[in-house]
Amino acid sequence: MISLGLRYVPMLLVGVGLLTAVTGFAAGFWSIAPVLGFAALLALGLYDLRQSRHAILRNYPILGHLRYFFETIRPELRQYLLESDDEEVPFSRESRAIVYQRAKNVEDKRPFGTKKRVYDGGYQWLTHSIRPKKIEDTDFRVRIGGPACKHPYNASVYNISAMSFGALSANAILALNLGAKAGGFAHDTGEGGISRYHRMGGGDLIFEVGTGYFGCRTSEGQFDPERFRATAADPQVKMIEIKLSQGAKPGQGGVLPAAKITPEIAEARGIPMGVDCVSPATHSAFSTPLEMMAFIARLRDLSGGKPVGFKLCIGHRREFMCIVRAMLETDITPDFIVIDGKEGGTGAAPLEFANHMGMPLVEGLTFAHNTLRGVDLRDRIRLGASGKLIHAFDIARTLALGADWCNSARGFMFAVGCIQAQACHTNHCPTGVATQDKSRQKAIVVPNKAERVYNFHKNTLKALGDMTGAAGLTHPGGFLPRHLMMRVNDRDMVTGEEVNPYMPEGFLLRADDDRFGYLERWRRSSSSSFEPLDGGI
Repeated sequence: MISLGLRYVPMLLVGVGLLTAVTGFAAGFWSIAPVLGFAALLALGLYDLRQSRHAILRNYPILGHLRYFFETIRPELRQYLLESDDEEVPFSRESRAIVYQRAKNVEDKRPFGTKKRVYDGGYQWLTHSIRPKKIEDTDFRVRIGGPACKHPYNASVYNISAMSFGALSANAILALNLGAKAGGFAHDTGEGGISRYHRMGGGDLIFEVGTGYFGCRTSEGQFDPERFRATAADPQVKMIEIKLSQGAKPGQGGVLPAAKITPEIAEARGIPMGVDCVSPATHSAFSTPLEMMAFIARLRDLSGGKPVGFKLCIGHRREFMCIVRAMLETDITPDFIVIDGKEGGTGAAPLEFANHMGMPLVEGLTFAHNTLRGVDLRDRIRLGASGKLIHAFDIARTLALGADWCNSARGFMFAVGCIQAQACHTNHCPTGVATQDKSRQKAIVVPNKAERVYNFHKNTLKALGDMTGAAGLTHPGGFLPRHLMMRVNDRDMVTGEEVNPYMPEGFLLRADDDRFGYLERWRRSSSSSFEPLDGGI
């Protein structure tokens, strides 16, 4: 990756060339053409540094134009990358194009029909009604807060997923939060605590409490109830989310080396400078399902009755059932649960974990939804979902499979300028999104990117409203598995009900339906331990 100095070498060379050309022209050696040419390039570079539309050009004056030049001379390659279903092409290229269009309020209509291979296995679509509805208000909301919650939150059905300050730059966090405030949707802090840039934005926050208890920890790294109480009392904090695991690297903690800890990161996390920051793999505040329920009740009390829930990527399904058994035994339920699919992203996941550890969102969400239905708790607990949810169709499909709302990280990252350079871990992000390098962060013009975040959310919900109305519904929460169709091969198709059905309410309590192995796992679960009763998994 090009270093800070090399990024401005073209500007330096142009300046030297201009000086040489001017000197030569004054001596009568050269014509005026080189002078004008170098002067034009220098003016272009200066303009690049000041313009607010393209982060790449602000970080790479003059040089950045090569990227757009190659797209111009090879438009067919660019279009292929945006539309291809080839597994060798990153999934998100088409999604990134859609985000950019919606973030910039650009028309996204396409001529000549779908570009998808509609007869290939795996193709999915929604059924529509011959009597569609016209939906004017697409500010779709869901009320989050169970029986013990004193301050329910009326959340948007589409919110910013967990991304910590430190992983993202100050300008990226501020732009995201300002966009969330303008659009009235929530911004999950990630486990890195609430930074000054979250507070400057003024948008609604979901305060994530991870295993490192950043923002609410003692000097030894244990949970500090008084610091948590003070943090949760902030009116910006609307919900509290306990992070058990995340999709891209479930079962792993993390280490932020001392060299990467800035004073601002230390302030947000409540950690000292000059010492490695360790985020353990497991929580120290609880170790059994029953203790976990007590911790949820404690956080709800300390927060003054705000919604408290937890996030996890489903692993051993029986362990999730252990948590559900503890809910039944204690009558303590979280206000919400967020299911994070293993396809979610992070800049710090080992390749094997990113590819092969954890359950994908569809399977994890379906399992959690049906387990809660099986014990008659689904109506008390809201389900959120995250994991590559960018299109309006992604949201509609996820709601149909049991979620009440969706979160997105990469969609909103694209909106603030991420181009997936895959340099998140290097501190050399070319667009200033995932870096703590102050010079690179300046590429993000905060008011401009905040507006794009707002536009992306607004236009995505408008598209969701159009799909909802086309299905004959008035709210996307009305989507059910029967609205979802899936092609198995070039001639066969199935409904969502056949592949991911809603199990009968109370079936686990009655022990009368053993489809998909739910009962077998339920019998091996315990509220007093995460260990299996029979010694297996």
